[in-house]
Amino acid sequence: MAATLSASAFARVPAVPTRPAGPAVLRQRWSALLFLHWEVPVDVILPTLPPGLEPDTFGGRAFLGIVPFRMEKVRPAFLPPLPGVSYFPELNLRTYVRDRAGVPGVWFYSLDAGSRVAVAIARRFFHLPYHAARMEMRPGVAPGSISFTSRRRASGEESRFEWFGGEALPAPEAGSWEHFLVERYRLYAAGGGRLFRGAVAHPPYALRRVEVTFCAESLFSAAGFASPGRGPDHAVCSDGVDVEVFPLEKIDRVTTRSAIP
Repeated sequence: MAATLSASAFARVPAVPTRPAGPAVLRQRWSALLFLHWEVPVDVILPTLPPGLEPDTFGGRAFLGIVPFRMEKVRPAFLPPLPGVSYFPELNLRTYVRDRAGVPGVWFYSLDAGSRVAVAIARRFFHLPYHAARMEMRPGVAPGSISFTSRRRASGEESRFEWFGGEALPAPEAGSWEHFLVERYRLYAAGGGRLFRGAVAHPPYALRRVEVTFCAESLFSAAGFASPGRGPDHAVCSDGVDVEVFPLEKIDRVTTRSAIP
């Protein structure tokens, strides 16, 4: 259980998408992303975070996000993509946080992936709570729609989404709600008694309006949250971005729990 931290304990710095110095360790593409967000009370989020992190809020509101998408061309930065390994669906449950330096980022409660190899590597080297799942991303029943299904191999939780991408949206301005929810370039992870911060670099998302025609998720309850019992409070989609992934850095000690169950 994380201790309550005063706002003064955390500096406030802007979420600026700067490319880190040094070489990337991985390259990949994130395609056909759906961003779904629900408002959740801050005092529900805070106890789930390790010491050294606090909820990052917009207008005093905290959020849980679900993002289904497709990983493509995943490989070490110095190698080409590998058939059968570098392409697979992924699904994550996340919230938004800041560390003691005020750096904004993502805290993942779970990441489901359709590749056992990716799951093993991410858990071992990036301390992220990945789960192997049977997943499928394909055209939906209605013309122009996308269907996404996921079932965890070990525990059986199932999620399904279907959506239509709509017209292009203007680029979100810094300080806007959509910028806050979507433009995140740092992630946090915990393992071995340490808190880590990682970085990614990619162009800003080109966002589209979206119509979500089906949303049935099991990620909230699997992570210990109450089901929202309603549709998302915010939803957009994106065709995708090319991404560079950089090494983790140790930033703090964790004395209460590991990110990986």
